[in-house]
Amino acid sequence: MSTEKSISKTDEEIVAEYRSTGNSELIGQLYNSYLHLVYGLCLKYLKSRDDSQDATMAIYEKISQTLLSTEVQHFKSWLYMVSKNYCLMELRKSNPEKSVHVVMENDIVTHLNDEEDIMESKLSALDECISELKEEQQACVKLFFLEKKSYNEVNEMTGIDLKKVKSHIQNGKRNLKICLENKNVNG
Repeated sequence: MSTEKSISKTDEEIVAEYRSTGNSELIGQLYNSYLHLVYGLCLKYLKSRDDSQDATMAIYEKISQTLLSTEVQHFKSWLYMVSKNYCLMELRKSNPEKSVHVVMENDIVTHLNDEEDIMESKLSALDECISELKEEQQACVKLFFLEKKSYNEVNEMTGIDLKKVKSHIQNGKRNLKICLENKNVNG
């Protein structure tokens, strides 16, 4: 019966329950429903069944820990980015010079479904735009939006005055919107 109950819940509700209870069965069931996507993504980048299986398990362990302290708005998109970043880090560790070429070849040869291609394109554009922000704006925006830190936490972590933190976040958000519009990325 617990399986039926968790099936009727959204991914985000399951994550919230996992955060409050620490019940690893919840995250296991949730991850299981995306296991094939994570494995496929790992296979796309790592080109090895064994490495992809190892990566799939490592990603599960990583998200199990991360989700205890991180609030996630859209689990599927978040999982996709965590998985992709994990694979890219593995490629960089094993062969830093070739990793960019491997990723580019994989992107050309292997096509994900349309939704994932669009998401990857938007996230890539967002990444580019974030890197174009001024250093202090970039730090504040990353901590506030990506790491879900409060204004006060951003202030403590960066040493930037609280009013300036709010200003950097507001201006950074506006600059990101302009940058994304210039790249023709719609919300």
